[in-house]
Amino acid sequence: MSWSFKILRVAGIDVRIHVTFLLFLLWIGWSHYTFGGVEQAYSGVGLMLALFGCVLLHEFGHAFAARRYGIHTPDITMLPIGGLARLERMPEKPGQELVVALAGPAVNVVIAGVAILIFDCRFDLRALTALDQPEVSFGDKIASVNVMLVLFNLLPAFPMDGGRVLRALLAMATSHATATQIAARVGQALALVFGFLGLFGNPMLLFIALFVFLGASQENTMAQMKDLSGNLRVSDAMVTQLVTLDERATLDDAVEALLRTAQHEFPVVDTSGRVLGILTRDGMIAALKRHGAHTPVAAVMHRNLPVIDEHAPFKLAFEMMHTCGCPAIPVLDRWGRLAGLITPENIGELMMLRGLKRSDELAVWRARRAMPPPLPRV
Repeated sequence: MSWSFKILRVAGIDVRIHVTFLLFLLWIGWSHYTFGGVEQAYSGVGLMLALFGCVLLHEFGHAFAARRYGIHTPDITMLPIGGLARLERMPEKPGQELVVALAGPAVNVVIAGVAILIFDCRFDLRALTALDQPEVSFGDKIASVNVMLVLFNLLPAFPMDGGRVLRALLAMATSHATATQIAARVGQALALVFGFLGLFGNPMLLFIALFVFLGASQENTMAQMKDLSGNLRVSDAMVTQLVTLDERATLDDAVEALLRTAQHEFPVVDTSGRVLGILTRDGMIAALKRHGAHTPVAAVMHRNLPVIDEHAPFKLAFEMMHTCGCPAIPVLDRWGRLAGLITPENIGELMMLRGLKRSDELAVWRARRAMPPPLPRV
């Protein structure tokens, strides 16, 4: 995620902090300082770090559960609104997705249980509205917040854990795409309820409503696109009419190629046709301003991109594009040479055409069903 930086690595997972999270901590510290001085500022920031520590453990719960099914988590990013564990993919089997979705809230249940049963803390709704008040004990605040994290995350709305739980349960009886569509609609309905309640003086509910509504819409779109990809292979979707750049080419050569083609992504290859990287139009423009036209393209291209075989399922390329955030994915032939590119643009075009084709097929099927039966022969 852009505007974030790595602070540590745990069990092969990078923990990253978004810049807005630091700004949030500064705001917490300053607001407490204005009311109670330095001591109050330290107390407020310390409590917030402890609460976000619980959120981080929640995300590690998802990550470790996903690892059980062979799914790696490259990083976890801490944001002012919570944590985001970036899984390479979600499990295909509903039972596995159910375990991964419940693993995060289960961590908060354990934290709250330890605080309540062992340290004699208690769940108190008053603690949630008095996090900055010293008369409420630190333990009560931790226990209460973790209980609320469980309840909030289990609301059946994407992108929260409850939406994934609902989808997993529905997917046991129907298709993944249909289950996602139903769960997304439930989430959007809850978002409208949050938004309506937020109009009566709670701006945080308006923010949550927007977050949930957009998250549900995005999840539904992703699921429908994966469903539309069907049994396609990468070779069915890749761009093959490509202009490539030699590894010895300069930005001047790249600009010439940009002006005479409609390409936005240019593979950089060696003399044997093997891909070394990708130079994008935006990267080209930025490098021209910074380094000049005689800079070798090999010095400013995107390196270490994932690659995929031309005979691989297109669904795999779609998931790779979603998780890596790459400008393009090089497609290789059986000799390891460049065969084509998968780009966000051609994925979108393919899905649009597949959706139109499916709509036409559905319209024909409905028309045939509506036709009267043929008259009997005399």
